[in-house]
Amino acid sequence: MTTVLAADAIVAEILADVAAREARVSFADIKALSRSVPSPRPVVSELLRPGCSIIAEIKRANPVPHMHGGNDCVVRADAPRLLDFDAVSSLADVAGLAQGFAQAGVAAVACQTEQLRFRGSLEDMATARAASSVPMLCRDIIVDPYQVHEARFFGADMVPLQVELLAQARLVALVDRIESLGMTALAEVRSPEQAQRAVAAGVKVVGINARGLHSRNLNPHRFSAIVPHLPSDVVRIGLGGVMSAREVWRYAGWGADAVLVGEALMAAPRPAVLARDLVAAGLHPACPVWRS
Repeated sequence: MTTVLAADAIVAEILADVAAREARVSFADIKALSRSVPSPRPVVSELLRPGCSIIAEIKRANPVPHMHGGNDCVVRADAPRLLDFDAVSSLADVAGLAQGFAQAGVAAVACQTEQLRFRGSLEDMATARAASSVPMLCRDIIVDPYQVHEARFFGADMVPLQVELLAQARLVALVDRIESLGMTALAEVRSPEQAQRAVAAGVKVVGINARGLHSRNLNPHRFSAIVPHLPSDVVRIGLGGVMSAREVWRYAGWGADAVLVGEALMAAPRPAVLARDLVAAGLHPACPVWRS
């Protein structure tokens, strides 16, 4: 496995980056800083608003997949090619998007903070949170407690955990740490087994990702295959493949409480207008509602 971004390569790269940051700001210091900021905004109540809620994602770029082994599109670990979005070229753009999305009625704003594959930064997230009043989802690959405290200091209200990258003991420990800071843990899963592990770890919000972690291949039907394995009291989020009202309604029909929309918004001529249209679709009487 040379071109596939393997799990151990992802984790090793992230831990090396974390070590470099910790050399500048110690773990003790980032822990103290994470407890010095205002309390997190409530997330679950926003996601469980009537209809199918929208989470609008801000990101500067997307990795461009490479063809590998026929039809499999993979993302290289060493030097991924990136497609930049014209909508985001400065912190002022980040602030404007966050404000526009909040005014459009989204339940939350997500911000990519991962640098290698999305050109994101923690500063982007802090800027987005300061510009809006809705909850903030950090979009990154979190494998170390240091990152959890960093995310809180820079404004995260919800933090994602890639279940397939984490041993169960580490998953449980990270969920506990996230919740100890008043934030909400979002477990991202891609199989029924991962969903069951997330529930066993005590996660209250599960995102079912239609895209593979190691590739850009899209399988939106993954949601309908996994969601029956989740208890009804777990909030379900559809991640990936939402381009229009049609996909919002499809996910809602499968039992989604919310969907995350990123690429479609970043590529839209008027991102806030599309966000408003998607919010309206999630509230439309034609949108399926599975919770009574």
